[in-house]
Amino acid sequence: MKLIAGLGNKGPEYSHTRHNIGFEFIDYLAGKNKFHVSAKNSLAHFTERVLAGRDCVIIKPLTYMNLSGDAVKAFADKYKVKKDDIIIIHDDIDLPLYKVKIKQGGGNGGHNGIKSITERLGTQEYARIRIGVGKPDHKSQTVDYVLGQLDRIEMENFTKKFATAEKFLYDWIENGFTKAAGRFKDEE
Repeated sequence: MKLIAGLGNKGPEYSHTRHNIGFEFIDYLAGKNKFHVSAKNSLAHFTERVLAGRDCVIIKPLTYMNLSGDAVKAFADKYKVKKDDIIIIHDDIDLPLYKVKIKQGGGNGGHNGIKSITERLGTQEYARIRIGVGKPDHKSQTVDYVLGQLDRIEMENFTKKFATAEKFLYDWIENGFTKAAGRFKDEE
């Protein structure tokens, strides 16, 4: 079983914001594969699906970003998912706008969702798809920036980059991080 988690914040006020880019990716993936992430418990919207020939549980945590680890840990425990079979999709202000990067392990880069997941799992050795949202001119604007609404053009540009993330995701599901990373290319 693979665990795929897209990070974001629940509620309509956070829909289509930079900080919800993980949710937006999961919605993209669901739309491309004609499924819905509609089951719900107190921790997440979720679904079980076969992707790339493997059983997967796909979640959108409802715990707010800073407590994302509660949902990821609960689903990892419930489905007995090993750390190598967990992948997190999230926004990254340290990457240029629309840049897609992959990572296995490492620090949280100041991302509170990743910090929470690492704390709850007791390890930082899980895969990540980081999607660059750019950064504001001044650090004091960070919260307003990441919670700012994406316009139609920005959303279209992110959707184009989601295809790159999706390609890596399928390769990761089939072959694991090391092999998939060796073939990964983020086309500019």
